[in-house]
Amino acid sequence: MKAPVRWQKPLPLRPRDTVHVVAPAGPFDKAGFEAGLAIIGQRYSPVYGPDLFSSHRYLAGQDSRRREELSRVLRDPQGRAIFAARGGYGSMRLLPGLPLAEAGPSALVGFSDITALHLALQAKGWVSLHGPVLTQLGKQPPEVHERLFQLLESPAPAPPLSGTDTYVAGTAEGPLLGGNLAVLTCLVGTPYLPSFEGAVLLLEDVGERPYRLDRMWTQLRLAGLFQQVRGIVLGDFTACEEKGAEYTSAEVLRSLAQEEGLPCAAGFPIGHGALNFPVPLGVTVRLEADKAQLSFLEGAVRE
Repeated sequence: MKAPVRWQKPLPLRPRDTVHVVAPAGPFDKAGFEAGLAIIGQRYSPVYGPDLFSSHRYLAGQDSRRREELSRVLRDPQGRAIFAARGGYGSMRLLPGLPLAEAGPSALVGFSDITALHLALQAKGWVSLHGPVLTQLGKQPPEVHERLFQLLESPAPAPPLSGTDTYVAGTAEGPLLGGNLAVLTCLVGTPYLPSFEGAVLLLEDVGERPYRLDRMWTQLRLAGLFQQVRGIVLGDFTACEEKGAEYTSAEVLRSLAQEEGLPCAAGFPIGHGALNFPVPLGVTVRLEADKAQLSFLEGAVRE
């Protein structure tokens, strides 16, 4: 699939704009959801359907419910953002039949399992926001909330983010693409993966033991993805240690990155850790791996 000729950005939000809340993946804790809802409700006007709290096994209701909900809000020209209630699992089940070509100017916000929706939108050329789902947002500090609002409302580039480690020195520029490693790997070979030609790849994950990280990384390598990208940004890899092992997940990831030889920095506060700073996907970034710094060269929304 060819890279989009021109990235499309969502419209900027204004206070009290209507924003949609959806549950395209797993069921969720109501108290955690309400804490996140209160935060966005202080600034915008969130709306959601009465069946948002549905549950079917490990999903937030049947596929038909979740697909209809997401399809409706994707088409809505009045909505200005789409916030995911939770990740978990289930978003990729909805991809067939979603009106992705009819997506309106709303900014999708979420991470983890929502990576499947981000990637499908990026395959159509849309910028979206990798950031906290509502059940996580209430646990995040005010600086995360403020960064999220700034990204949604201002066409100015977001402030840079700093990581903790340089795995491979060098500098790379390109559109930031990616998200959750496991979900990204599951979409290899499907029509819902965007072109990664010239991109800076973002990866994060939770609960994956080091050999599984190696296996998924190797799959991406065998699929040719690392031959396309210019650099690698590693966020949090939370609860990924092997009990009793003499090696860490960070050591495994460092070795894998060094095998690729691409500029790579790790330890960015993105993902399932205590801090999940939102970042726009599809915008041009500069990775200075020597400094472990990620700079954003354009805003996430239209002028």
